[in-house]
Amino acid sequence: MTVTEAAGATPAAAPPLRRNREFLLLWSGASLSFLAARVTSVAYPLIVLWHTGSPLAMSVVATAALLPLLLVQLPAGAVVDRWDRRRLMLACETGRVLAVGSVALALATGRLAVAHLAAAAFTEASLAVFYRLAERGAVRNLVPAAQLPAALAQNEARGRGAGLVGQPVGVLLQSAGRALPFAFAAVAYVLSAASLLLIRKPFQEERSGTGTVAAQRRAARLASEVGEGLRWLWRQRFLRAAFGYVAATNVLFQMLALALVLRIKEAGLPSQTLAVVVGIGGVGGLCGALAGGRVQRRIRRQRTLLIAGAVAWAALIGAMGLTGDPVALGALYAGTGFVGAVFNVAAAVYQVRTTPDALQGRVAAAAGVVGSGTNALGSFAGGLLLAAWGALATVHAIAAAMAVLAVLAALAPDLKGEIADDGNPPHPHG
Repeated sequence: MTVTEAAGATPAAAPPLRRNREFLLLWSGASLSFLAARVTSVAYPLIVLWHTGSPLAMSVVATAALLPLLLVQLPAGAVVDRWDRRRLMLACETGRVLAVGSVALALATGRLAVAHLAAAAFTEASLAVFYRLAERGAVRNLVPAAQLPAALAQNEARGRGAGLVGQPVGVLLQSAGRALPFAFAAVAYVLSAASLLLIRKPFQEERSGTGTVAAQRRAARLASEVGEGLRWLWRQRFLRAAFGYVAATNVLFQMLALALVLRIKEAGLPSQTLAVVVGIGGVGGLCGALAGGRVQRRIRRQRTLLIAGAVAWAALIGAMGLTGDPVALGALYAGTGFVGAVFNVAAAVYQVRTTPDALQGRVAAAAGVVGSGTNALGSFAGGLLLAAWGALATVHAIAAAMAVLAVLAALAPDLKGEIADDGNPPHPHG
């Protein structure tokens, strides 16, 4: 799979991305939306763990926030390809304001309930799936084709930057007041919605029949439309195997994230210590996003990236089991984020460039289900292991499992071929 070659020279009349008003508005609004989601993503498990002391209760809420990656993505992809993307994104932001606002109100009045937190986390994450798929498809309609790799690299850096800032901010806001992370998120979602209203260009190509097909006919076609995205992805031999590998690594990283939270608590450290770990860790992800293009130019075979990444992850996670120093843990976590960001840039550019506009949502959703749908399993399994073994033993087990995945990636026959830019698998390299 080659994703680093430009689609062609940038037209002379095309302004650089930094002067593309429509893209900057979309990028800025989505930045606020991603930041809000990062703030609440760390606030949910922190509130539960610090106020109930139960790793299982923490994993229940974390799992509820991850279930949409498995349950919602496929139908969301079909909806995104059928409905007006701008209106759908506005509806998502409105729904997320209501969800996080309800949590802020409940916490401000002292009515903490795990079931309410789980329901709000599920709702917020479900709407985030719709928003993310619609936003990714919209980008190609707001920038010239030759600028698409740069635009999507900036999007990856935005997501990593949101993690770098949002997770520590979420920890600090939660320490200052339980309702503050959710009040902050509500304001950010309102501003994100406002930015969408200022964009003048359409978010998709002209679609015949959009908005005029009868409701019954739409419902009947939904399963067929979802199947189109799955079939397209299934025909890509290399991608099929690669996303299976990614799914397995995502299970382990969800377990690792919960293990780090519990490790801080078991050490008797204040919750603010977690801000140090995730803050340093976020730097690695941001650097990986910014360096992704250069790394891919040096390592052109994606199979090499997959295997080297798994080996690096195993070593980094193994080292996490040897230290309890927050700065050292953050530095090791940063290394894992660097590798993951390089992968994400490659996958995003390839998928958006090669997929027809009318299939953007469904193919991205299919890839998301295969690659990230197992996140909820990792969160739930992590809670069980943490309750039974504790944080340190769980980290050792994760490192061993990652090492096994590195060996399997090296031996997998489907990863010995690569995908051309036209989406068809060429002959495997010798």
